[in-house]
Amino acid sequence: MSGGAASAPKPLPSSGPKSLREMPHPLATSSSEEMGPALTPSPDLLLPRSIADKDLSLPNGTPVDTSSPASSSSLLNRLQLDDDLDVETRDLFVTVDDPKKHVCTMETYITYRVTTKTTRAEFDLPEYSVRRRYQDFDWLRNKLEESQPTHLIPPLPEKFVVKGVVDRFSEEFVETRRKALDKFLKRITDHPVLSFNEHFNVFLTAKDLNAYKKQGMALLSKMGESVKYVTGGYKLRSRPLEFAAIGDYLDTFSLKLGTIDRIAQRIIKEQLEYLVELREYGPVYSTWGGLEVELSEPLEGVSACIGNCCTALEELSEDMTEDFLPVLREYILYAESMKNVLKKRDQVQAEYEAKLEAVALKKEDRPKVPTDVEKCQDRVECFNADLKADMERWQNNKRQDFRQLLMGMADKNIQYYEKCLTAWESIIPLLQDKPETK
Repeated sequence: MSGGAASAPKPLPSSGPKSLREMPHPLATSSSEEMGPALTPSPDLLLPRSIADKDLSLPNGTPVDTSSPASSSSLLNRLQLDDDLDVETRDLFVTVDDPKKHVCTMETYITYRVTTKTTRAEFDLPEYSVRRRYQDFDWLRNKLEESQPTHLIPPLPEKFVVKGVVDRFSEEFVETRRKALDKFLKRITDHPVLSFNEHFNVFLTAKDLNAYKKQGMALLSKMGESVKYVTGGYKLRSRPLEFAAIGDYLDTFSLKLGTIDRIAQRIIKEQLEYLVELREYGPVYSTWGGLEVELSEPLEGVSACIGNCCTALEELSEDMTEDFLPVLREYILYAESMKNVLKKRDQVQAEYEAKLEAVALKKEDRPKVPTDVEKCQDRVECFNADLKADMERWQNNKRQDFRQLLMGMADKNIQYYEKCLTAWESIIPLLQDKPETK
């Protein structure tokens, strides 16, 4: 059962019937006054509001000095300190590493080592190490959606790739997927409800997961069953303003990130095409220098300079491909996951409204509210509390993730242009030297 009914929910201030223009930009920070107090299912779900209380400040409260863009490396280091501060309070650590390729008669696949270290009483041992493949992670996510329908389940990286375009067994692809799977498990580990889910425990500890997969619906919680079997016959009259605002925000957020993702992919493609040209361009100066004795040294210098620029551009493209794009795609999928939770919440509210209306139509003077209506009302309140708490947690994570992502992107671009500047400055003395006249 979700922790949503553990305490009386507190109201979340509605953003009201705002237009999309008045809504905050997806990548912009929002003040504590705008967010308001979150409606949480239990005190455990309360999160510190220090993150993004003020614009241009680090999650630990350190103000960002925008006067010196070259300070981005030190700022990245400061951002990393926040994770270190939380280590002492954590009691569950999960990592995904050591990918291995398995070649069988029927299929070829990759497995990853999942290592767990914990002090929680729910675990029999303090440390576990199991191997899992992608479909096992997919099984876990499906089970979490079924058993915790009121909560936002972190997304998995896309399973399918276009054959002939991406080699899913290449070292680069496997490493990118490993990072995404590692982040997926860490998101669950940091969640105060999902991390205690029985399916998550099984995933982390069971040597043979197939036995548990065969149990199918047997392990579903009552909450999961109640939501899963809601019929589609109920129609919601109108989504409450606060949830309508969340839905509008997610639509805008997805649109913005989708646009950034498409443009970023085009930029990377053009960078790689430019890189091909540069690699052909540099050696021409070197071969020319072989024909011009007096100009050989400066020409060789230009060739070496272009080679250094090629290396710097290649590193920049790799950083965007491996670090920038995956975060964009994760949050696009995150927004879709949140939309699905909103739809489930709407279904439960629609069912509650229909049952409440049916009771009101009875001709009794003081009709007693049936038990099933009360239970349906409890489910609505549980959905509201859990969804709002998860939305606040998601917003906090998003602000920190995108600040770190954009800071990293700025840092990588600074490094790229500094390397190119250094390379070109190094040949200036060669070009200024004049040959001695005899």
